[in-house]
Amino acid sequence: MALVLAAVAVGGRADAGAAAANGRGDRAFSILPPGNYGGLPTTEHSTDQLALYDGLTPLRGHVTDADIRSHFLPEDFAPVGATHEEVTGRPGLRILYDSYGIPHITGKTQADVAFGAGWVSARDRGILLVLGRAAARVAVADVPGIDAFSLVTSGQKFVPSAQSEALVTAQQDLLVRTYGDKGRQILADAAATAAGANAYDEANGINRDPFTVNDVIAVTAFIGSIFGAGGGGEATNSDLLAQLQQGLGTAKGHEAWNDVMLSVDPEAPTTTKKTFSYPVRTGGPVTGSLTVDAGSVVPLDPRQHPQSDTDGVVVDAAAVPPGKQASNFLVVAPGRSQSGNSLAVMGPQLGYYYPEIVEQVHLKGPGYESQGVGVPGMSMYTLIGRTHDYAWSLTSANHDVRDVFAEQLCEPDGSPPTRASTHYLYKSVCRPFRTFDAGTLNGDPIVFPKSVHGPVIGTATVHGRPYALTRKRSTFGRDALNLGALKDMTQGKATTPQKFFDTANQFGFTFNWAYASRQRTAYFSSGLLPVRAPGLDRRLPTLGTGGYEWRGFLPGDQHPHDIGGPSGLLLNWNNLSAPGFMQGDDQAYGSVHRVELFNRFPGQVDLADDVSIMNRAATGDFRALVWPEIRAVLAGGRAPSSIDARAVRLLDEYVARDAPRVDADLDGFYDHPGAVIMDAVFRPLAEAVVTPVLGDGDLRASVDRVRGLSGQAGASIIDKDLRLLLGRPETGPLALRYCGGGSLARCRASLWQAIDQGIQPLIADQGTVPGDWRGQAARTTFVPGLIPDTMRSTNRPTFQQVLELQKR
Repeated sequence: MALVLAAVAVGGRADAGAAAANGRGDRAFSILPPGNYGGLPTTEHSTDQLALYDGLTPLRGHVTDADIRSHFLPEDFAPVGATHEEVTGRPGLRILYDSYGIPHITGKTQADVAFGAGWVSARDRGILLVLGRAAARVAVADVPGIDAFSLVTSGQKFVPSAQSEALVTAQQDLLVRTYGDKGRQILADAAATAAGANAYDEANGINRDPFTVNDVIAVTAFIGSIFGAGGGGEATNSDLLAQLQQGLGTAKGHEAWNDVMLSVDPEAPTTTKKTFSYPVRTGGPVTGSLTVDAGSVVPLDPRQHPQSDTDGVVVDAAAVPPGKQASNFLVVAPGRSQSGNSLAVMGPQLGYYYPEIVEQVHLKGPGYESQGVGVPGMSMYTLIGRTHDYAWSLTSANHDVRDVFAEQLCEPDGSPPTRASTHYLYKSVCRPFRTFDAGTLNGDPIVFPKSVHGPVIGTATVHGRPYALTRKRSTFGRDALNLGALKDMTQGKATTPQKFFDTANQFGFTFNWAYASRQRTAYFSSGLLPVRAPGLDRRLPTLGTGGYEWRGFLPGDQHPHDIGGPSGLLLNWNNLSAPGFMQGDDQAYGSVHRVELFNRFPGQVDLADDVSIMNRAATGDFRALVWPEIRAVLAGGRAPSSIDARAVRLLDEYVARDAPRVDADLDGFYDHPGAVIMDAVFRPLAEAVVTPVLGDGDLRASVDRVRGLSGQAGASIIDKDLRLLLGRPETGPLALRYCGGGSLARCRASLWQAIDQGIQPLIADQGTVPGDWRGQAARTTFVPGLIPDTMRSTNRPTFQQVLELQKR
């Protein structure tokens, strides 16, 4: 009953708002579970959006206009329901909180607005500000082996050093040197934001260290390092290549490596169909990329006393840096929409936390107004949201802004180097590593060496010779510059697609930007993308002796971008941005990708269609995309048993119903047995496909560890290999034949055996009637466990906007 009442209450308010938002006939909504308040003790606004968000899930692809009004809040620059004023004592500033705890900040000056933003961040996200400010310095300094995001949620104590703080302070001067007056205004806004947070603390008797401009800059780096960086997995990739060549031979091992890397598959789904060039190889013979000796990579641990308890925070420094990506957008151009208006369903998938890591806010200042979400500590600008004339959103693009360099170790006296050597060769000089003191973690000093390229992340050998591995990030020391793009988007500067492109290109962090205005829709993929020297394979470590340095950065017009999109649609779910454009070396982009679940758009799209397609995909199973190929191979053979045959028929039915991984009736189990059957058989199927080449031992395990046989990479390998076996059309086939060693009959037998193997635990646990099998439905909790609430798991954006902007 509570869920129904909540939905009815929102629906009544949204009906009025939808009819005359801004007098333009717009329809604009948003949602942020569990709620906009993120403090302790909790309040009604801690969880009052949870029922709305969860209520959309079981509707899948059958969302109506009424459902949109019932399961989202208006985003029309007006408070929802009753309001109360937050008294700050600052003339020129008014903060109204509405009935969902969303602050509406109006300031006579830009400083008033920024002050108000700082005030509400301290009020609504004080816990996060305290936990995040120190951890953000870990992101600024690129501390190897420490996961800044996990540090926030762990509650462990990091104390930054003077060296770490100096890295942040230096960015204040960079802002002014780069942007001039705009840079000075950003610093003034940051100072006002910090002052607002401090004023809230003082007014409420809260005793904590004052917030500063440096905190704002550090928070910017924190968000960018987690959601806006890609690449940096070259050491892992190189080790995988070495293992495959050791096990399969040099030539065949390299072919297998190319197959499983899936770096730029010509069949990979892309957001734009326009070709942009950023290839795997940088030109000419590969002379500056190294392959490490198999198993030789040893990661660095920056702790001086590694026995300290830092579970979950310390990670493998030489492996792919931790990150998150699951955001999406579905943007429809006016010419493709039923109403002739721009449509957008879009948002970032940030994970589910309490307190949530963004906050809803409405900002109104001199000459501008925006509404959406901001990042606590830098919420004087809207991260994702809308103005009166356009809206925007971001998804992680995972572009290649990090490179691993292999520093050739040396000794000043010319003696043979070892892994313990403290010098490296750069431009013919044996020079010492610099020591960086980052601070302390739980009292344990965090210290690591740095080269001209960046922090040392580990050591390895190449043909027996020791090398130090370092990681260079293009945006290092430049994090604050990203605030320029957010300032301009917030304050209404992106009035045309070209102005939007120019604004987004200020963002050095790597994101896909979706844009919808009253006239046009557009897309831009941002990032400070290095132009690399010839002679490199971007997937491998670069020789760091000075001959293969970066040669500048890719200009904005060479970034993937588009207006309107293919057939009037701009679709992204962290997929490849454009044909010919390699993204991060740490991700696979193959022929199967979840963005393909955004399908079956009608010829003329309305807003409910757009939401329905998103919502159906959110509980869809991407593995269903490759089931037709698996089924075609199975079709020519006999099932090992009637139980296997029935399981396969249920999978056919499951896929025909759009593979629903949903518990609509809340009985605790997925509604269709196909969900648990797919879970049981998919990994054995993927293993069966690759085993004829990789074997069932260490090589297969290594490929699985790097690319994930149970994920989209595994599905892509299955798809491409089986289509070739079936004689179906294919572009860019794999170099090797995997399933059955290229024999359709042997492949078919191995896939039936895999299904039989996969369902044995289900038979043992639930009996011999596949129609009765049930899998426990996943439910999502809110990290780190400060609230007990849960919801049905769904792969939707955490903050989500639903918009129709009436064409002028």
